[in-house]
Formats: sequence, structure tokens, C-alpha cells
Amino acid sequence: MRTVALFGAGKIGEAITALLSSSGRYSIRVCDGDAGQAQKISGNWPNTSSHQLNVKDPAGMKRLLSGCDMVLSALPFSCNATVAQAAADCDIGYADLTEDVRTSQQIAHLAKTASSWFMPQCGLAPGFISIAAAHLCTLFDTVHTLKMRVGALPIYPTNKLKYNLTWSTDGLINEYCNPCEALQNGKIILVPPLDGIERFSLDGCEYEAFNTSGGLGSMCQTLQGRVADVNYKTIRYPGHRDLVSFLLNDLRFIDDRDALKKIFEKSIPTTTQDKCVILVEATGVKDSKFAQKTYASSVYNQTVAGKHFGAIQVTTAAGVCGAIDLVLTGALGPRKGFIKVEEIPLKDFLSNEFGKLYLDQRALSDL
Repeated sequence: MRTVALFGAGKIGEAITALLSSSGRYSIRVCDGDAGQAQKISGNWPNTSSHQLNVKDPAGMKRLLSGCDMVLSALPFSCNATVAQAAADCDIGYADLTEDVRTSQQIAHLAKTASSWFMPQCGLAPGFISIAAAHLCTLFDTVHTLKMRVGALPIYPTNKLKYNLTWSTDGLINEYCNPCEALQNGKIILVPPLDGIERFSLDGCEYEAFNTSGGLGSMCQTLQGRVADVNYKTIRYPGHRDLVSFLLNDLRFIDDRDALKKIFEKSIPTTTQDKCVILVEATGVKDSKFAQKTYASSVYNQTVAGKHFGAIQVTTAAGVCGAIDLVLTGALGPRKGFIKVEEIPLKDFLSNEFGKLYLDQRALSDL
């Protein structure tokens, strides 16, 4: 049985605990700054224990990591570089869910001299979306464009934003405010968040998509020299982007993110009645013909391991659990240093016990 230290006992942490515990192959140390919250989650699942966490106490973190195979951080992205350093010091594996570009760059730098493995950005976006996109690229002789689109959306939107909180508010605001990487004419560039708005329909629903930060993960670096144009956009219901732009740019909340967070968490209800819309489109040349391949899927909230979870909980937890399981079981071969999640073959991921939660045979048609 593998031992995983889970740092962070929030909504995603609970879903991760449920998946790993229900497999019967993992022992989980649920660690959180709120000992009561850690106990609440660990008390619901077998092969778990709860622990107090203080990320400002390196010695304490090392004690928590003693005897573990890896640490999985479901903490705010601002904590992850510190946790990754503790993993390096303890010579164990590391994974996280961060969408923050700078944090991932810090971890990549740390991995260069570490003797263990480090795999950040393993949720949905970045995460599974990178695995699906990398697979589409293998279907062409030459790839011209790669478009990656993801949205965690309420099924029953009622407010003007047509949105409910389903995951980290800090992460949401970070995506809306920070510059966004893209590949344009083969060069890595930064584009403004909320720009590049487009409209499309999928399965009878109308959506908009616009630039947000972090969703590409390391794909620009991976595909530079192979693909001319790569970009990532977040999917929302029409009208959402204009209202967010009004808050950030016209009312200047981009300069006071703490205040914006308070407003969001006070005024926007949470929900677990959600869906995650995933759309990847690639164009290029195959057998001397210009062609297009598309991966499109929607994952809905569902009951997993006897408990109901929102779609963003399911997809994020399944993303990281599938990725770490493939590494820890040796299915990807011996690993050391920095691992890009897009190195995981799509078919291997979807065949995994946890990755199967993404499985949509319709989406795999002709892929």
C-alpha cells in the first residue's frame, strides 16, 4: 500500500481522499491548517489519518512526510513552492493542482537538482486538457493550430454572471487577472486575460470563451517548434466575461483582489450541481490533406465512492489521482525530475482506475 500525504482538506482534497481511499491501494495522511477539517474528512474514509499542518514549519512538514511515497498539494498555489521544497528535502514525489505559471516554473527549477519526481498542474486545466491536447497532436503529420477550452459551469445558472462558485476563489481570480501564455506564429507570447472572446455552441448550449491564465500548463514549452498557434480559453455562458471585465477594469478590483474575493464569496452561491465542458480542437496536415480533429466532452456532478461530488471536484481529483497512480505504479516507467502531465498517453490515462471518470466513448470517436 502506497502512502500519500495530502496537504489541503478542502472540497478537492475531500474528493481526492475519497478516490484514493476507495481504491484500497492507498493510505492517506490528510493534513490541513484546520485540524478539525482534516479530521472531518479523514473520519469518513478507511486507510486515512488526520494531521495538523503548518507550511511555515519546515521541520513539522518533514515529520508529516516521513515514510510517505509522495505529497499531493491541494493547497492554494502560493503554498506549493514551499511544499515542493519539503518533498525535495525528504526525497519523495510531489504533485499539485496549481494553475499559477510562476509557481510551476519555480517547481520545475527545483526539480532539476532533486532526486525525486515533481509533477505539478495535474487537475483538469491544466491537467487532463493537456493530455487530451497532446494526443490530438499525435494524429497529424504537421499541426497548425491547437485550441484548448475548458469551463466549470453551473447546470442551473440564475444570477447575472450565470456562474456559481465551484472551486478555489483565489484560483478563479488569479486566472482572470494574470497574463496568459500562448503560442503565436511559433513564438511564446503573453496575451491579456479576458481578451480574445469567441462564441460557439456544443450539444445545443451556447457558450463564450476568452483568455485566462494558467490553463495551458507547460504546453507552450512542449509544443514550441512543433505547432504554430496554441491557446487556452475558459468557457462561460454568454455575458459573463463583460461583467467580470466591468468589475476588474472599470471598477478597478484588479488592484484589490482581496476585496473582490470577499464580494464573490459573499454574493455568488456555491453549487455541486455543475458540469465541466472540455473542448480541444486541432488542425493540421495528415496524409497530405488539411484536416481537423476535435475532442469534446462534458463531465457532470456524480456520486463517487458513495458520496456526491460536484463535477469540478470529480474532474480535478480524477486528474491528479490518475496521474500520480500511473507514476507510482511504474506504468510510465522510472521517473525522476520534472514530469509534464502531457507526457501521459491519453489511452493509458482513460484506462486507469481514476482516469476512467473522464471516459466518454463519444468523445473518443475516430481518435
